Amino acid sequence: MSNPPKPPLILLLLLLTHPTAADPIVSYLHLLRSQSPSGIIHLNQTLTNLIFKPTTRSFHLIIFFDALKLHNQPEPNLKSIKSEFALVSNSFLINNQNTPSLLKLFFCDVELSESKHNFLRFGVQALPDIRIVPPYANDLKSDSIRIHIGDFSGLAESIAASINLKTGISIGTIHHPPICSKTQFGLIIGGLLIWLPFMTKRIITSNTVFHNKRMWICGTMFVYFFSVSGYMFILIRRIPLFVMDKNDPDGVMFFYKGRGMQFGAEGLCVGFLFTVVGLLLSLVTRIVVRMKDSMMQRLAMVSAMVVSFWAVKQVVRLNHWKTGYAIHTYLPSSWY
Repeated sequence: MSNPPKPPLILLLLLLTHPTAADPIVSYLHLLRSQSPSGIIHLNQTLTNLIFKPTTRSFHLIIFFDALKLHNQPEPNLKSIKSEFALVSNSFLINNQNTPSLLKLFFCDVELSESKHNFLRFGVQALPDIRIVPPYANDLKSDSIRIHIGDFSGLAESIAASINLKTGISIGTIHHPPICSKTQFGLIIGGLLIWLPFMTKRIITSNTVFHNKRMWICGTMFVYFFSVSGYMFILIRRIPLFVMDKNDPDGVMFFYKGRGMQFGAEGLCVGFLFTVVGLLLSLVTRIVVRMKDSMMQRLAMVSAMVVSFWAVKQVVRLNHWKTGYAIHTYLPSSWY
């Protein structure tokens, strides 16, 4: 197989075949975009020099700075962020077919191991980093506009809104992939139709898992643990269980010091402590009060109070360590 022609040769061919084209670079970028499944153009050093050689351009660039060696690490979660970026690029292509905006905005990515010079050229010091390069940009470090990457929930919509605000070009509706394919959906419907007669019979005879008291007890405990541990926050924002300690290559961080953020392990610990207190309270109010032996009753109540006191103390200490806030001034200073 012959090697693909170099960019300057392709540009010459485009000028010959499309003499009315306003900008051969735009035609070349459009060609590269059509060859990418998600519409993201991979920038190497040669292509970057070709694009930024003119002093002015007729299009905006949205550049995602990537590092493949960080894709398997929970932080900075580059793989998930890039998938959201690809979702925005693909949605832009779907929503803007046969419109003038299609040739005014191009999505690109730059990989660290291939183009370290480009990272220095844009002044990229940390990842993730997404930049908008306007047509008038000459100094790429100062003229490029960085897109703030906030919450992971709705990240694609947030990126699209930032692009619309800074460039005036609308991305349109974000087309998320379906949860399941048509084949999977058909199999699910078929399974439900087969299972429905058997389930109807069990409901009539009151012989389902929902008629089991133990199931409701376990479900209640799960909901309680899920709510007090903050795991909804962790799942929505895709927070990792722990991260590697930057100051100690062999260490890991399970607790985050600061407000508004926690790791998964921290949520598990706090959820466990709160669940222990809740279970002991249920034990005292439902079982211990029915004991006939007064000595065993007192022993169980004292034990429950001691364990609950210890659990609450750990939560208070963790909160003080994270935020520096003393919950109540009358608590002993030794708790902190």
